[in-house]
Amino acid sequence: MLDQLSQKLQTIFRNLRGEGKLSPDHIEQALREIRLALLEADVNFKVVKQFIERIKVRALGQEVMESLSPSHQVIKIVRDELVETLGGTSPRLNFSAKLPSVFLIVGLQGSGKTTSTGKLARWLNRNGHRSYLVSIDVYRPAAREQLSIIAREVDVSVYAGEGVDDPLKLCREALREAGNSGYDVLLIDTAGRLHIDEQLMQELRKVKELANPSEILFVADAMTGQDAVKSAQEFHNQLGLTGVILTKLDGDARGGAALSIKTVTGQPIKFVGVGEKYDALELFHPDRLVSRILGMGDVLSLIEKAEEAIDHKKALEFEKKLRSDSFTLEDFRDQLRQMRKLGPLEQILSMLPQVGPFKELTKVKVDEKELLHIEAIINSMTPKERNHHQIINGSRRKRIARGSGTSVQQVNQLLKQYVQARKMMKQVGSGIFGKRFGRMKLPDLG
Repeated sequence: MLDQLSQKLQTIFRNLRGEGKLSPDHIEQALREIRLALLEADVNFKVVKQFIERIKVRALGQEVMESLSPSHQVIKIVRDELVETLGGTSPRLNFSAKLPSVFLIVGLQGSGKTTSTGKLARWLNRNGHRSYLVSIDVYRPAAREQLSIIAREVDVSVYAGEGVDDPLKLCREALREAGNSGYDVLLIDTAGRLHIDEQLMQELRKVKELANPSEILFVADAMTGQDAVKSAQEFHNQLGLTGVILTKLDGDARGGAALSIKTVTGQPIKFVGVGEKYDALELFHPDRLVSRILGMGDVLSLIEKAEEAIDHKKALEFEKKLRSDSFTLEDFRDQLRQMRKLGPLEQILSMLPQVGPFKELTKVKVDEKELLHIEAIINSMTPKERNHHQIINGSRRKRIARGSGTSVQQVNQLLKQYVQARKMMKQVGSGIFGKRFGRMKLPDLG
């Protein structure tokens, strides 16, 4: 996620820290490098110009020149301005006083609009709402069927509207059904196009007038960079957007769309898609994304993921085992299973701060298939072997390798990793993150 920009900014800041005392020349040089890094990240050039000007005014002012640690002060200014560029505070969803609240989901074809509609409905339901879905895309083959399939997957009700092919009639009937059935949010998945045309906009304006939505959310593909920003601006000019759902942010190494869209459209990013699974939609927190870009990690999001996905009873039992140093291979396997509920491991590791005991961990490249091999190896052990790894001699290792379809070398590697993980987990479990973060334990897979 925004890896290229992150690496460049961190290099610039390391160079700043290396200077004992900052001069205006040092700051000018840093600003030139930051400008270049942002332009290479495909950030809108007007956004870059405004961003650099704001930093320059503050960085060359009294707050830095009189600071005891000017380099850190400059870094803080850049951080603050990045947060402001991304929207400042975390935006809230708008709900209407009259139920149901209507969320109109708009965007170009291929941006992930239908999938995002299902993800958002799941998120709303898990946060105390009763969502209802309807697709008014009567043009794309199987579009409405696609939403129905997603609705079943996320356990959300959908209005099928069989035999109805008029978008406005579908809206009207879905609104009535949602109101009669006690749903408090109706999400309308609209038709998309490969490009913006007047026919599409005219239809959307009619839908907006009929449904009176409290949210008009534009779904933008982060991977398309400035094309996504231009489309968002056009939709906003025509419809008056209230926010953006930015998809595929996990695969966006550059960051142009994320860093431009709020300034260009004036509308905040409200959600980000960070994976293909239906739970991979998160509320957007500008400060947390900036912390990750600057290598400071995103521990708050990691804790939230852990608290949602991890069995608290098992977590407490695990903490006791850590403290008593009785962590077994069976516990190791259970922790891997718990971790996999959080999402791709590389994504989880990227949330750790790139300092202290986590510095090397964040650089680990993980093959998800390797986790399956690890589980297969542990499953091939007897209960006694899982609880007492010291008894696993050469002949036992050969048997375990045959039973798991792996090699003796892989078994040896796992046992080595397990011993290393025990040491690391004990250190982290009693470390600075305390009991809350103690629930999250990560193996050393490097």
